[in-house]
Amino acid sequence: MAATDFKDYYAILGLNKTASSDEIKKTFRKLARKYHPDMNPGNKEAEARFKEVNEAYEVLSDPEKRKKYDQYGQYWKQAAATSGGWPGGGGTAVDFGGVDFSQYSSFDEFINALLGRAGSPGAGVGRNGKWNYSNYRAGGPTGFGGFEDFVGYDNRTAGSSLDTEVVISLTLGEAFRGTSKRVATGEVSIPAGVKTGSKIRVKGKGQIDPYTKQQGDLYLKLEVLPHAFFQFEGENLVCEVPITPDEAVLGASIEVPAPEGMITVKFPAGMRSGQSLRLRGKGWPKPKKDERTDLLVKIAIVPPKEISTVERECYEKIKANRTFNPRSNLNQALI
Repeated sequence: MAATDFKDYYAILGLNKTASSDEIKKTFRKLARKYHPDMNPGNKEAEARFKEVNEAYEVLSDPEKRKKYDQYGQYWKQAAATSGGWPGGGGTAVDFGGVDFSQYSSFDEFINALLGRAGSPGAGVGRNGKWNYSNYRAGGPTGFGGFEDFVGYDNRTAGSSLDTEVVISLTLGEAFRGTSKRVATGEVSIPAGVKTGSKIRVKGKGQIDPYTKQQGDLYLKLEVLPHAFFQFEGENLVCEVPITPDEAVLGASIEVPAPEGMITVKFPAGMRSGQSLRLRGKGWPKPKKDERTDLLVKIAIVPPKEISTVERECYEKIKANRTFNPRSNLNQALI
């Protein structure tokens, strides 16, 4: 990966490296809502920013990934790929694009050699002299080939020594509709309705035994990135919709986002904050079934921060003539 490919995830979120996990989460939600495709229909620039924000949050919200990112910078993915065991440390060799890693005992040693740091074998030359990394400069030839394609692989979880597992991150829209993703062995199809933790087996797409020519299977481990509006509650989707005090009192028909687009929902009069409407069959696709779970729409009554003179007069008139007292039984709470 050339230095020009490096993405500064902190800069994307407008944060510095000392940001707390709460700050990262709060900023992500704000930016994800701002750039969400539903809020910017047809805006390719906003869609690209939305994907960048999701990618940055996916890394910085994960303590292990953030640690690797902070430690290794643009090479953090390669470090993550070797966390299950350094490919030069013995056992089955892993092809990282034509680079002989047997001369290095750890990723730190490789990084030192790559950047010509002191403490690496031969100050940039491997122990067996096969690869000289000290000539590396940002943007110059690295000899990595498809190194970055192997990010996320972890052979420790495979069912056989030839099986391979790769972690694939999806936006909520990709998981809802289904999509295709490129991995080291080619393109794979992901069906609609997968969730974080779902696994897909792709037969015959794992590693090849050079002697027997047998090939293992590829296992796709899926994780769905957080969404600014929708969350999962068990099998169902849940969202929160703000309504005004008059809509709560009188009832209203309101346009509400659903996974497939905006839909009109009729809110009955007298709903309270925290109550939910259940929209049957408007939630998440059920795998291998032509059915969907439910969408739970939670109500949040939001009073206006600023009101016009006419609105104030109306509210004052309601106050003066109000017969309803929601606190009439509070005296019974005395002890």
